[in-house]
Amino acid sequence: MRFSHSGPAPARRNDLHTLRALWPYIWAFRGRVIFAMCCLVIAKVASVITPIYLKDLVDGLSLPATVMVLPLAAVLGYGLARLLTSVFSELRDALFARVTQGAIQRVASQLFEHLLSLSLRFHMQRQTGGLTRDIERGTKGIGFLLNFMVFNIIPTVLEISMVAGILLWRYDWTFAVLTLGTIAAYIVFTLLVTERRMVYRRSMNDLDSKANSKAIDALINYETVKYFGNEGYERDRYDNNLGRWVDSAVKNQVSLNLLNMGQGVIITLGITLLLWRSAVGVVQGTMTVGDVVLVSAYLTQLYAPLNFLGFVYREIKHSLADMERMFDLLGNQQEVADQPDARDLRTSRASVRFEQVQFSYEPNRQILFDFSFEVPAGHTLAVVGASGAGKSTLSRLLFRFYDVDSGSILINDEDIRSLTQASLRAHIGIVPQDTVLFNDTILYNIAYGRPQADPEAVIRAAQAAHIHDFIVSLPDGYQTQVGERGLKLSGGEKQRVAIARTLLKDPPILILDEATSALDTHTERAIQDELSQIARDRTTLIIAHRLSTIVDADQIIVVDAGRIVERGNHAALLAQAGRYAQMWFLQQSGQDDDVQDLTDTVPK
Repeated sequence: MRFSHSGPAPARRNDLHTLRALWPYIWAFRGRVIFAMCCLVIAKVASVITPIYLKDLVDGLSLPATVMVLPLAAVLGYGLARLLTSVFSELRDALFARVTQGAIQRVASQLFEHLLSLSLRFHMQRQTGGLTRDIERGTKGIGFLLNFMVFNIIPTVLEISMVAGILLWRYDWTFAVLTLGTIAAYIVFTLLVTERRMVYRRSMNDLDSKANSKAIDALINYETVKYFGNEGYERDRYDNNLGRWVDSAVKNQVSLNLLNMGQGVIITLGITLLLWRSAVGVVQGTMTVGDVVLVSAYLTQLYAPLNFLGFVYREIKHSLADMERMFDLLGNQQEVADQPDARDLRTSRASVRFEQVQFSYEPNRQILFDFSFEVPAGHTLAVVGASGAGKSTLSRLLFRFYDVDSGSILINDEDIRSLTQASLRAHIGIVPQDTVLFNDTILYNIAYGRPQADPEAVIRAAQAAHIHDFIVSLPDGYQTQVGERGLKLSGGEKQRVAIARTLLKDPPILILDEATSALDTHTERAIQDELSQIARDRTTLIIAHRLSTIVDADQIIVVDAGRIVERGNHAALLAQAGRYAQMWFLQQSGQDDDVQDLTDTVPK
């Protein structure tokens, strides 16, 4: 079976919108921009004056030997003009280098910060490979755009204007008309054809991102690919997208060749007409040999960059296309944002209360219904129920990864929506069931709970999580690399690193989401005792499957299909002989290895 999607190429975007989005990052270096523009103007003025000195030099040397004198002024003027052109061009490049790289840095940094600020919903829907490729192409596109605009487009336009003015001033108007007519025809032809070609570039970008996403996804899930022997299937998926990319790339190249041929015809006709007009002028005695040299020099000076201008324009359009997706990412709005008057949470003891909370990830799929409970400061609440009942959603709402649809969540009687997200999350620690580590050292991953912590504090946290002895037994100790997503460690080792990381954070609110599910019985009991000691002075929310780990909880709530169906402590719930009691007896008898099965075995 093959799943594929072949959508249309992305729609054309307003390039002015992209340029307006980029402008603030450039103008942040306004001093360098202004100075570089001054250097650019000086260099171009000197460049345009150079052929005039060359004309005077040729005319001076064309006189009869009896009256010829050394045209010293023309020689010195020519040399000075060439020197100024070179010096100020290099100075312009040196000044603008900081502008280009600085703008790239600021855009990339802001984009990274913006992506981290987006909601969990965005990150659950994203495709990492395509996202990283869009960012990579977009930042490179900024460099191309700025370099070509400042070093090619603006100088060429300035030079064309000055040359046209000089030709009008010194010669017959036909010279300026022929020059500007050729340039206009060239530019119009280039714009029209390039615009038609952009659909291929956009299609290439889209297919490239899709192919990269599929490759990254397969590599991240390498073990799953191997488990099911689907290497060939993944290769075909990747190759199918690459094949469509090749089709777009071939069309792009063929259209480029046709564009180049048309440009060559226009330039050749223009040069031929201008040289013919100059030759007629010399024959008629209205022009000198120096004038022919001057016109020829201007032709060479103009059409060399003008020929390159076609390539430049194409690259600018390509850069704008490459920047489209990147700036679209910046346009994604935060689903969960701090209120303008949000204040910081500052407390060492925190109570948690859910008041008639209703929540749904999608409009047609409600997860929680009229959900209410309270955990006094320093107390422990355990949540049990079948998989999919909404247990883990509680932690996501408490962290404010999502906002509730109705009702409220309060910490110390304050709605969490009135608090800054940073201060709220600083007061909550979690040990998740599915622990994902950074591709770095064990020391880095534990210290991530409090990056400013000293190594001694990291070691104490590791000892409390009963992983210190294992770490020091490794050849590289705390400097051991854990691999991508922590794949070099076992599930139990990763979970103990996560426990150590949370202990190091030392938050007043603690969430344990199946925190010991990947541990063996002996290690689980040891860590459970340690967690019980740690939770004693903290407000703790435990999401549990093994009921034996929550018998000491101050309150236990049983959740089914997003509703609380029972609540009380362990003894009270057993006495009720309801859902919880059925779970308990099934687990004690060894008949239940998965609470999810209870939806079929326990009467509702």
